[in-house]
Amino acid sequence: MYGLSTFKMSEMIECGSTLRRLGAGAHSMEEAAGRIVRYLYDNMGGQQSGERACVLIRFFKTHPYGKLDDELKAFARSLYGGIQDFPETRCLTLLATAGDHPHWNSRKDSAGHKTIPLPSAQVVSQVPMVSQLIVQFGLEINDVVKPEPTLLAELGQKTFNVFYVEEAAGNGFVPAQEEFVARYGIRSVLGFGGMLPDGDLFAIIMFSRVHIPPEKADMFKTLSLSAKTAILPFAEGAIFAGNKGDGR
Repeated sequence: MYGLSTFKMSEMIECGSTLRRLGAGAHSMEEAAGRIVRYLYDNMGGQQSGERACVLIRFFKTHPYGKLDDELKAFARSLYGGIQDFPETRCLTLLATAGDHPHWNSRKDSAGHKTIPLPSAQVVSQVPMVSQLIVQFGLEINDVVKPEPTLLAELGQKTFNVFYVEEAAGNGFVPAQEEFVARYGIRSVLGFGGMLPDGDLFAIIMFSRVHIPPEKADMFKTLSLSAKTAILPFAEGAIFAGNKGDGR
């Protein structure tokens, strides 16, 4: 296991090398994303020998509403009525999850985060964790809500900052303070990711029971490129497991 709170450069290099290879043999982005979150969940260690550092790790990707399956479309409509009239509306969609509870290990078991509509910058600004993730990555909210075709090449090559909350308790950017943060002892939150060629954003969010120092969080900028390498072959292919071709 790597020590998340004591993450070393040599460990980052080893972890990155493994992440880059996790897309090999996968049949969809969902499958590759599942391997990524499982690897991080199993290999980021806590303070005690054999202890996992993270309570929960999730992989999200923005996806046009019109290309979601019927179940996800229904979920999106339950959160934002009228979205069916705007099929290009981006939805921040859960692709993979790994965590301490059995129901945290399948995206289909998620109660409230299967897919989150992002219809406008104004609406996104009212969802603190999502808006802060975008801003801390170094993006404008509109870059995600309505990707500008002329900027896609530039954004696709950019190295993004991390989303980082050093102390999760009492922080307004981390929701469910009582039922999640306090109950499960969430100490720090770290998100990393980037932009795919089609303008969709991907983000891996780690909810840690151990403190993550700022200098260790910053090392995950490099790991975002490794994760991107693993999922990039599926950016214009099969996104969800069981789909072929466009898969979108």
